[in-house]
Amino acid sequence: MSIEIFEHLDYKKLLHFTMPSIIMLVVSSVYGVVDGYFVSNYVGKVPFAAINFIIPFLMLFSSLGFMFGTGGGALISKTFGEGDMEKARQLFSLIVYTTAACGFLLMVLGQMLIFLFAVTMGAEGELLEYSVIYGRIILMAVPVHILQYEFQCLAATSGKPALGLYVTLVSGFANVILDAVFLKGFCWGIRGVAAATVVSQCIGGIIPLLYFTFPNGSLLRLGKTKFNGKALLKICFNGSSELMNNISMSVVSMLYNVQLLRYAGENGIAIYGVLMYVSVVFENVFMGYSVGAAPIIGYHYGAQNHKELKGLLRKSFVLLTISAAAMFLISICMSRPLCSVFLGYDESALNSAVHAFSLFSFAFLFSGYVIFGSAFFTALNNGIISMALSAMRTFLFQSIAVLVLPLFFGVDGIWFSLVVSEMMIAGVTFLLLKLNQKKYQYG
Repeated sequence: MSIEIFEHLDYKKLLHFTMPSIIMLVVSSVYGVVDGYFVSNYVGKVPFAAINFIIPFLMLFSSLGFMFGTGGGALISKTFGEGDMEKARQLFSLIVYTTAACGFLLMVLGQMLIFLFAVTMGAEGELLEYSVIYGRIILMAVPVHILQYEFQCLAATSGKPALGLYVTLVSGFANVILDAVFLKGFCWGIRGVAAATVVSQCIGGIIPLLYFTFPNGSLLRLGKTKFNGKALLKICFNGSSELMNNISMSVVSMLYNVQLLRYAGENGIAIYGVLMYVSVVFENVFMGYSVGAAPIIGYHYGAQNHKELKGLLRKSFVLLTISAAAMFLISICMSRPLCSVFLGYDESALNSAVHAFSLFSFAFLFSGYVIFGSAFFTALNNGIISMALSAMRTFLFQSIAVLVLPLFFGVDGIWFSLVVSEMMIAGVTFLLLKLNQKKYQYG
């Protein structure tokens, strides 16, 4: 069933259109879980902790792809809705070329800063050594990794939401196979895991680049463009919420690591890694839906179809509520089996992880509304509100919670801090949606 962004979408069609993006991001996160499984079970707990320690630094560089992908996708969809197809294609080319150039600059910068970052954050001994080894290899793929994230967002905008899914499946499958070969076959240790990730990211970035370079059946294709500083500023500003969200998540993750080193040592970082691996799979359901729905929202906003906007918002909240309840129940019932995938060989660490997950799981009841709310305003080309939501979610609420709650509840305060912050930002999200319904006429 072929579905276009300009159609009226009932629940069935809406799910059919967004499902490729949901599956794409969930599958992508599952492959990250596989990385964690191989490292924890075949390399060791310290290398596993090292990867989770350095990932926030690496996220800072890859987040640029989400900024250009979401911000650019919103502007392209709006331009489609206004009927200017040629301008939309020029914007697409400008975004891709600019992103690739920025990626190479970030790769060089990352290589220069990674050791200083690890030392500053308190890593030493084996934790420092493994962190830097893994990070320097991963940084080699920054340009294609940024493009991979960008194309995941723009695939739906091009009218081919399944493209991102197919590419993710291919690159992820390569990552799993190479993890096994490099670790169990060649015994390359943490270097093998990093090398497998680099190869998979190259696949994920280069395949869609080639697809859009040549004639294709999508709405977009790479071609000639001209520099448009005003459009780039608009794209960056509109996508700044996703950039802010990724940057702030990285900063807050660093803060978590510092607090965990203080309250629980390297074991705490390993447990936090388990929570992140599992929770990102659940949260990417919300993220995938938001990415898939964004071009539809952007199109109807550009075409001034207010009735469709209202219907999309209402249907989205129904779907998010059902999904949130299901995820919470699954996380509560499956906490031990999920945590044992990574820490089954260490009973003490496993019990601590299960306890942490039982507190952490309540956040899933609120996360979907927060993620979709930010994406909704991005699709409406309102970067100010979207960025404010992202900044408050992490820089403000999570930072305060992870600093204050441990003073009263110890390490349990760290695990519960995300729940408190998600409750607060969900309230702010609903308030802003209410205050802006007349402006965008979705009320």
